[in-house]
Formats: sequence, C-alpha cells, structure tokens
Amino acid sequence: MKIRNLFAAALAALSFAAVAQQPIKIGMSMPQTGALGGGGKAALLALQMWVEDVNAKGGLLGRKLQFIAYDDQTNPALVPGIYTKLLDVDKVDLLIAPYGTNVTAPIMPLVKQRDLLLMGNFSFDVNAQIKHDKWFNNAPWGAGALAWGGPFLDAGQKLGAKTIAIMAADAEFAQNLCTGARAIAKAKGLQFVYDQNYPPNSVDFSSIIRAVRAAKPDLVFICSYPAESAAIVRAVNELGVGPTVQMIGGGMVGLQFAPIMEALGPMLNGFVNYNSWVPEKTMANPAVTEFLKRYSVRAKAEKVDPLGYYLPPFNYAIGQMLEQAVTATKSIDSKVLAAYLHKTEMKTMVGNIRFDTVGEWSTPRVPQAQFRGIKGKDIEQFREAGKQVIIGPAALKTGDIIAPFDKARN
Repeated sequence: MKIRNLFAAALAALSFAAVAQQPIKIGMSMPQTGALGGGGKAALLALQMWVEDVNAKGGLLGRKLQFIAYDDQTNPALVPGIYTKLLDVDKVDLLIAPYGTNVTAPIMPLVKQRDLLLMGNFSFDVNAQIKHDKWFNNAPWGAGALAWGGPFLDAGQKLGAKTIAIMAADAEFAQNLCTGARAIAKAKGLQFVYDQNYPPNSVDFSSIIRAVRAAKPDLVFICSYPAESAAIVRAVNELGVGPTVQMIGGGMVGLQFAPIMEALGPMLNGFVNYNSWVPEKTMANPAVTEFLKRYSVRAKAEKVDPLGYYLPPFNYAIGQMLEQAVTATKSIDSKVLAAYLHKTEMKTMVGNIRFDTVGEWSTPRVPQAQFRGIKGKDIEQFREAGKQVIIGPAALKTGDIIAPFDKARN
C-alpha cells in the first residue's frame, strides 16, 4: 500500500510538472485585412508586445504565454468558426475578442453557451441583450451611446442647433450607435430633418450628401466604418454640406487610423469625431507616451499604423488586465477570473478601469475632437497638440468648437 501511494504521488507530481511546462494559450481572431485591417494589425502588434514582455519576465504562473491569432478578414461569417477552432483544436486557455462590433457580435452566443471569459476589444453594446456575465470590454465608451453622442450633441446645442441629420451604415455597430444617438437627440428636443441608412462598404455618397445639404440641418451625426468614413469625408469636401451645418461627424470609425488621416489630410479640417486617445494636454499619460515610443519603432519596421493612438495602448491594456487577474487569483479558470474582474479596479496604462454589470467601463472617457489646421499630408503633424482639439466632455476639453463647419474647414 505504501509503495502504491508513493507511486501515485510520483505520477501526480509528474503530471503537475508536465502541465507547468505547457504554455498558457491565449487565442483570438483579429481583422488583419478587410475594412478593419488597418486598425487590427496595429492592435495585434500591441498584444504581441505584451506577450513578449510577459514572457521576458518568466510568463504567468511560471508558464510562458503562447499567442494564437487568426485573420478574420473583417468578415463576421468567419469568426464563429475561428473561435470554435481555437477552443476545440488549438485548446486555448483564454480568449480575446476581435477588434470591432460587427466581428465580435457573432461569437457572443458561443462564449455564453460555453460559459467562457471573453475580453472585449473596442466593440459596442454587443452584450446589451445577451448579458453574458464573463464579458469584459476594454473600450472607453461604456454601455450605450451617451459617451459618444452626448458631448457632440451638447456642443451642438450650445451653438443653438435645432435640427439634425443622421446617416448610418446598415450594420451592427452603426445601427447600435445611431439608435442610441437618435434617442439622445430626441430627448434633447432636436428635430430630425434627414435620417438615412446606407449599405455597408458603400463608396459613393454623393446622393446622400446632396440630400443632407437639401435638408439644411444644423448637425450631422454619422455612424460609419473606415472605408465609408473616408468616402464620406471626400464627398463632403467635393460637394459641401451647406452653410447651415454647425457640426458634422460623431461616430466615424477610421478617422483615427494614421493611413486614413494621412490620405485625407486637410479634408479632415472641421470634422468633429470621437476618439480614444489624442496628444492633448488633458490626456497626457507617461505610461502611454513611453509605450508609444516603443510601439512606433516596431510599427515602422512592421509597416503598420505609425501613430498607434487609437487601439494599441488599449490592446496592451487588455493584456495587462489578464496578467493582473491571473497573477492575483493564481488561476486561468473563467469563473475565477470573471469574479476578480467584476470586483476589482484594474490598473492599466490607459488608466484605472472598473467594469459595470454588463462588462463595460463604469466610467466612460471618450474625447470628441475637432480636426484643425491640417496642412498637406505629413503624418507627423498629427503628433502635435492642437490638431485634434477636444471639445468635450468637460473633463477632457482643450478648446471650444469652431463653427459653422464651413468656417472650421478653412
């Protein structure tokens, strides 16, 4: 009996040692091509940097990290299959969501069914209906559209705006956001003079811009994805929106990406749009600044977004939260980690974060910034303060809105 017990103990010790030598596998899909590819590649680089930093310190729980990422091509139809492969074939231990709403929404039923932790990545309200208790979205807008539409519409009302036009892609993100923006605008007593959805990935907005101009709105709120955002800016530059428009922008994804900013150059002047981080004094952060120095060297070598303001610091912060939770709990169990994330204020380079009951930031922090003084297409100018002046919320404000839009363009 004693020999049998010793043998069993030896087998258990060998089994524990074998597990301890295996890496902790972290899996995700990430748009590396398609509409969100520009942002996705920059976000992926930041996560790779985090993995390298953790492994250089010895890993987590004495185990190195193995990072597995597949390109979902910004195609929502591909994402459930990728995550099924990650779980059933790659046998990953932890999951990070892809960047973006449209590609994250399809996997929410899967992770809820399997009761798994999922770290969200700049999606919008994908858990509002499903209410998965192990979802934690690292995105600075929190739940609902107030952090996006509130500062924009507040600034518009201070300018005396009475009417609004809304245009939105007929896709998950844009519809979620503009539904919220409509509710906020209605509550503020704004009159809707134009409200139009358009097919995703549209490239010709001339008829819509002409219709907006004919409607003579005071405000134009736009919910769009990168290629659409760029096409809308070009159409506005070509056709104009008329002298009544005080502000235009709001929820345009892509105007934060360095390649799009560089390509559009002065055409951006006057647009007011949401962001996550801009080089203004109210957002000064030594940790982010130091990270961006490291990131820019890698970004140049790997030919991705050279600025990296929008996504990379927040993606690195996703890693920091996983690192903090795993280290504190000494576990990679979804239930244990979720309990820790729900009750703990997380310490990250983008600030301290608490999550609400649906896994969104409890305290949103979204700057609405106006492009100003853009000259030529030198990307380096966007590293300067004063090129994206924060007009709201009050805690982040660095300047007043220049209006009307026609004046701000010059």
